[in-house]
Amino acid sequence: MFDAIKNNFLVPFDGSFSVENSLTKIDGLSYKKKSYQETLAQLNERIDVDQRMLYAQDKHSVLLVFQAMDAAGKDSTIRAVTRGINPAGCQVFSFKQPSKEELDHDYLWRTAKRMPERGRIGVFNRSYYEEVLVVRVHPEYLSYQRLPNMAPEVELWSQRYESIRQHEQHLARNGTVILKFWLNVSKEEQKQRFLARIDTPEKNWKFSSSDVEERQHWDEYMVAYQDALNETSRPWAPWYAIPADDKRVMRIKVAEIVAQALESLDLKYPTLSESKMNELRQIREGLVSQ
Repeated sequence: MFDAIKNNFLVPFDGSFSVENSLTKIDGLSYKKKSYQETLAQLNERIDVDQRMLYAQDKHSVLLVFQAMDAAGKDSTIRAVTRGINPAGCQVFSFKQPSKEELDHDYLWRTAKRMPERGRIGVFNRSYYEEVLVVRVHPEYLSYQRLPNMAPEVELWSQRYESIRQHEQHLARNGTVILKFWLNVSKEEQKQRFLARIDTPEKNWKFSSSDVEERQHWDEYMVAYQDALNETSRPWAPWYAIPADDKRVMRIKVAEIVAQALESLDLKYPTLSESKMNELRQIREGLVSQ
């Protein structure tokens, strides 16, 4: 399926992805407000049409995973891409600090129970990848998980990459289309967005001092992202490294990939058997004659 999705931001499946060489902005590409709105509306319509058939066909589900540094634009991108989709066919979940109940299970449990049903699009704002990103940067969090016979850290991350690959392959084999997006914002652009949250009263609520604290670990996060993307980008669950410094371009690129993925499924409305069609004709005749 994914051969049909032609995009320069696809993370290679050979482990050669480099954060240092990935784009945070596409030179020469930008959208004025009107052209952006028109292009996004066209993509929303394509996604909506296919989502309706996805729901009716009831064979596949679609999982969109969003990961990024703070202020990269995950929330706004999710809103933009899912705009106009029938709410009955779309589910959005955000994963933050795990609860006590979640810590009493394996780290895949809390996301596994939120996977989209067949016919639906599921969106994860952060995901099980936090376990090889935040937890890797802050290994002290492992103590809360009370893991028996915990492997040394280097081996532990390798084990988790393997578990994630197997988990995603299992989902794909059972009809879940998985698309994973790393919204790649630059450190300078993140600073400007943090400042805007402080300087703009209606954005104050978005600001958290903990975000600035995490910024001090930027280089460690970049290593963690690079390793996670290289270790888990596979044909059945590809990663896309989307430049995030220009939010309009970012949203359009994500919407394009989602639209192309849905269209590659060759979705169709179910057709009824001849006996069922005859039954409908008889019911119709009865209704007309009343």
